[in-house]
Amino acid sequence: MVYNLEKVVSWAKRRGFVYPGSDIYGWLANAWDLGPYGSLLRKNILDIWIKEFVQKRKDMILLDSAILMNPKTWEASGHLWNFSDPLIDDKNTGERFRVDKLIEEKIEEFRKEKKDEDILEELKNEFWVENLVPESWTFEQMEAFIAKYIPNNPNTWKKADWTNVRKFNLMFKTFQGVIEDASSTIYLRPETAQGIFVNFKNILDTTRVKVPFGIAQVGKSFRNEITPWNFLYRVREFEQMEIEYFVPPKEDESYFEQWKKDSWNWWISKIWIKEENLRFRDHEKDELSHYSAWTVDIEYKFPWGWGELQGIARRTDYDLSQHQKFSAVSMQYTDPKTWLRYIPWVIEPSWGLTRAIFTAMLDAYDEETYTDPQWREQTRVVAHFHKNIAPIKFAILPLVEKNDEMKKISNEIFDKLSENFMCEIDLKWNIWKRYRRQDEIWTPFCVTVDFDTLEDGTVTVRDRDSMEQVRVKIEDLQDVYFNTEKYFK
Repeated sequence: MVYNLEKVVSWAKRRGFVYPGSDIYGWLANAWDLGPYGSLLRKNILDIWIKEFVQKRKDMILLDSAILMNPKTWEASGHLWNFSDPLIDDKNTGERFRVDKLIEEKIEEFRKEKKDEDILEELKNEFWVENLVPESWTFEQMEAFIAKYIPNNPNTWKKADWTNVRKFNLMFKTFQGVIEDASSTIYLRPETAQGIFVNFKNILDTTRVKVPFGIAQVGKSFRNEITPWNFLYRVREFEQMEIEYFVPPKEDESYFEQWKKDSWNWWISKIWIKEENLRFRDHEKDELSHYSAWTVDIEYKFPWGWGELQGIARRTDYDLSQHQKFSAVSMQYTDPKTWLRYIPWVIEPSWGLTRAIFTAMLDAYDEETYTDPQWREQTRVVAHFHKNIAPIKFAILPLVEKNDEMKKISNEIFDKLSENFMCEIDLKWNIWKRYRRQDEIWTPFCVTVDFDTLEDGTVTVRDRDSMEQVRVKIEDLQDVYFNTEKYFK
């Protein structure tokens, strides 16, 4: 079940997953800090990604390139001219909006209200468009739609005085050095991919890679979004996990299909996203990025509708050819068997790490009713994270806070388990309130040190999802994690 977004945002803040950025100064709009548990969730997702796509593969290497790059990089890549969004201003208020998003929201309203495919076909005919993906429309078509169906400012609901649609470059501009002029202009990277492409020759010269092979990278990217929205979904500072996979020219189709399968399986079997909340969506021809011959997105069913979670693109030889042209440095690869020289083609599976964190939280969040020990019906918030991505694996709970022997044993258990697992000792409040808190931060196992522990060296282990409890020897606690089915139904 996908819950109200405000509930999830409130829970994420309350339980230390995500904080508003610069909160003591009233927040910087659309800036978010990962709290203690959000940081651990990020690390777990990232570790699983690196293990699956780098560590376990013989054809993959890892790179960490700089955020700031020579500005010629962005000329060569086409971002300086093509990396833009259509925007429109309301002259009455000075507010700025992304036109394609306004149109998308209005079309979604039509879908929900009319529930009639004929209406959607009428829209295509009315505005002479081949599809209902506004990114592929001309500015004139966007302006005609806005004039007829969105006459009012969506924030004030008063009649707007719209400007013409125009392009807005999404790259953050800054200056290098002490003199701020055109010659010192540089940009914060809008994607991590170009750091891979400009290092392609270095990789060939210093490693023993052979085509086909991939270069993986994780890092921050920055986009000056006109209208960032929906919590962590669209932000100006975010992290990407990207792979550029190099293949022989015009032999990219089978690799493209394999990366679609591998990506889909990763979300389902490694991050444990519910399959019914995922789908593939092919980009319309006019929607493709300037570098892409074909792109498919894996989308998630967010509270507001379907949205991109991952993109898989066939970038052909566009990037390497452009960098060869602008740098005058050869980007050709020599096949060691045939001695044929060529510029490889590229498949790019690109994951948003920030969106992966957000999606994992949304997909795991749940509210359940249960009967407490006094036979009263209660509601608990619980996050059904798989244990492999849960921030805390074991919570150790001394039953009586002031019992020194219980605290001593709890510390000993922590020292043993923390060699392999993230753990925490929770002393505050009664045991049931501590269970509720651990449910909300996704801890799969609570270990209670009680009076029986002092006598026989066993502890009570509680399973988060079933709330079932069993007695276990302290030395068997690690086995509970690795062989959970032995202990719980």
